[in-house]
Amino acid sequence: MTKRAVSSQKDGGVTANGHKVSQNGSQTDTSSKLLDEDTKVGLGKKVTLLRGISIIIGTIIGAGIFISPKGILKNSGSVGMSLIVWIACGVLSLFGALSYAELGTCIKKSGGHYTYILEAFGPQMAFIRLWADLIAIRPAAMAVISLAFGQYILEPLFMPCDIPPIAVKLATAIGITSVMYLNSMSVTWTARIQIFLTISKLLAIASIIVPGMYQLFKGETRNFENAFDLNNVKLSGMPLAFYSGMYAYAGWFYLNFVTEEVENPERTVPLAICISMAIVTSCYVLTNVAYYTVMSAEELLASEAVAVTFAERLMGNFSIAVPVFVALSCYGSMNGCLFALSRMFFVASREGQLPEVLSMIHVRRHTPLAAVLILYPMTMLQLFVGDIYSLLNFMSFLRWLFIGVVVLGLIYLRYTQPDLPRPFKVPIFIPVVFCLTCFFMVFLSLYSDPVNTGIGFAISLTGIPAYYIFIYFDQRPKWLQRFLDSFNRTLQILLEVVPAEQ
Repeated sequence: MTKRAVSSQKDGGVTANGHKVSQNGSQTDTSSKLLDEDTKVGLGKKVTLLRGISIIIGTIIGAGIFISPKGILKNSGSVGMSLIVWIACGVLSLFGALSYAELGTCIKKSGGHYTYILEAFGPQMAFIRLWADLIAIRPAAMAVISLAFGQYILEPLFMPCDIPPIAVKLATAIGITSVMYLNSMSVTWTARIQIFLTISKLLAIASIIVPGMYQLFKGETRNFENAFDLNNVKLSGMPLAFYSGMYAYAGWFYLNFVTEEVENPERTVPLAICISMAIVTSCYVLTNVAYYTVMSAEELLASEAVAVTFAERLMGNFSIAVPVFVALSCYGSMNGCLFALSRMFFVASREGQLPEVLSMIHVRRHTPLAAVLILYPMTMLQLFVGDIYSLLNFMSFLRWLFIGVVVLGLIYLRYTQPDLPRPFKVPIFIPVVFCLTCFFMVFLSLYSDPVNTGIGFAISLTGIPAYYIFIYFDQRPKWLQRFLDSFNRTLQILLEVVPAEQ
């Protein structure tokens, strides 16, 4: 678990600008250089601007906007206030995304939250974040979005009957397996399919927005009368409305997990984040406006699947296609999440905080195979035997706690490392406002659900003894070290992976 040395360059040196030279000092020809790029085992820079946008949009937009965009309306109390909360949450999420864009351009390492906490606050805090992600948060979150995929992919086949729970779990297991296989086989095809899935979900949203806007221009505005009726607005519910809204926008940070694979990150990361957040905020607000053209606030709260109700009223039998679009949307979120998270485990292994095999690359496919597969057994275990939703209740506040810590790290680095190159720099009020928002949401969790929040906090704190046992005290018994070395070597042979060439 110690840091690994970089493999040495053979057959000559390297010039200052990175070009290989032969023993007599002459620069190798272009064809040799291209051949070297193709045969080098490592993660190439294959994430373009379009692929970056598809990763962010594809992971933010899941099933929620199609099925149950009710949390904000229920807690804000009126149609007008709900739309204001949707816009405000979009702006606050943009503040967070811009803060991450600055971090992504000045710390050009993959790994997202983990890397930024490591750089700002050291290895112990970073390991606690990694530990909570690995043992609970990520497997549970992956299982939940995958269960939504399994539910909606089968719905057209079973309408109007209920789907047997075991059928949902089997379809979910097939979905998870296919996503794992895709990410194991090819970075390029993973990115291409993510673009296709993102376009599919944007078309699905367009199929709601366009008819909704047509209804609006026809004069269907009765549900917007008294939109800001203050009699129903409950100030006590507004924090919960913001909590629901911020959760709906979560996912804007995933491009930062793959920074090392982004082409020209100084330009691509900020641009992809800004374009993505503008598209998502517009989609969310306009989709809700479209819903209100055919449903009152009471009807929207009563509907079990809002997009299906909307489609039945305006499109008749076409509503059967809505579950398919929802399933594709969930699959896109699964694919984007796994693509990004595998890089966090890859980087953590490279830093010596996870087994060495997780930072190795497949010799032919150039994918971080072991890092992709690490979530598979834990997700399957939670899918079939775990209480996923209770675990998410324990852990949901941790997401905002650690994101708040990351953005606090940005402010801290501004003062401790003022000379750090920052190709993209945001005004200081942006990270300050977002940091306060995150810590307010943590406080809200403690206030509204102290028992579950306390349990989640206790689970995450088990990372402290784990850090000292597995990382800090590296004088392990010889038999244990031999076992770990044998384990790494066996997995390396079985998976056909080798350390990445620098």
